[in-house]
Amino acid sequence: MQKADVRRYLRRLGLPDPGRPSVAALGALQAAHLERVPYETLDLYLGRPTTVDPADSVARVLRGRGGYCYHLNGAFAALLRALGYPVVWHLAGVHANPSVPPPGADGGHLALTVTCEGEEWLIDAGLGDGPFEPLPLRPGIWRQDPFRYGLRPSPRVPGGWRLDVMDGATCAGMDFATAPAGPGDFADRHAALTGDPGSPFVRTASVIRRDAEGVDMLRGLVLSRRDAAGRRARELLTAADWFTALADIFGLTLADLPEEERLALWRRVAADHRDRQAAAEDAARAAAGAAVGEPAAR
Repeated sequence: MQKADVRRYLRRLGLPDPGRPSVAALGALQAAHLERVPYETLDLYLGRPTTVDPADSVARVLRGRGGYCYHLNGAFAALLRALGYPVVWHLAGVHANPSVPPPGADGGHLALTVTCEGEEWLIDAGLGDGPFEPLPLRPGIWRQDPFRYGLRPSPRVPGGWRLDVMDGATCAGMDFATAPAGPGDFADRHAALTGDPGSPFVRTASVIRRDAEGVDMLRGLVLSRRDAAGRRARELLTAADWFTALADIFGLTLADLPEEERLALWRRVAADHRDRQAAAEDAARAAAGAAVGEPAAR
């Protein structure tokens, strides 16, 4: 990264030059990244092409956007390297559903480690409701409200690590390999995740922002907040409310999208919301009919 881009990146994070590498500065960088650069799948939902090239990911951040794991951790790694931190990419996989076996380090997630002050740290700016601060890469459990995070040897990845995410987070955990990886190791998986119409990254418009107290999440038209007080949710049923939430809560003005694409985004999100509501109503009627032994009718 050029020095000018490093300065612009730090401005996006609301941080001054952090100076020499330190664990304290590393923690401040990760926290600011999570608070100010959201996890978001809006380009994937719109079918706009993206890459796993770190230079492209940095450009996304500099123009005011977020991204998903490859974009966020790829850009964050580039910034950390420019600031003097030895960063290593790792193949990882997110264990989304605890009722099925974890995928192992299948490349569906990009994990990062940094060695700082004589210890190795797991850092992640792209796991949605993952850790707010770096975790020392050793077995243990850490509380970072409103969740607990555990690290242990991975039962799925020989020599790898398992991050357990507890207390009702949106995923059960993540496994990663210790061997170094690079952008080319993720290109095919990125193409599959963004090119398959059945991919959750393509099917649902999602935006997530982590802070020190909890997580803000926008899934379709449903805005929720999870913190120590529990979970609250509400529907955003007008374009004005939806775009205002994107800007005010998640810091996304979408200034890089032409007006016609912004309108197309809203129309699709609203239509998908109506379809999900109709499907839920059909399922409820079917369940009620089955309970009384009658066919459901719409």
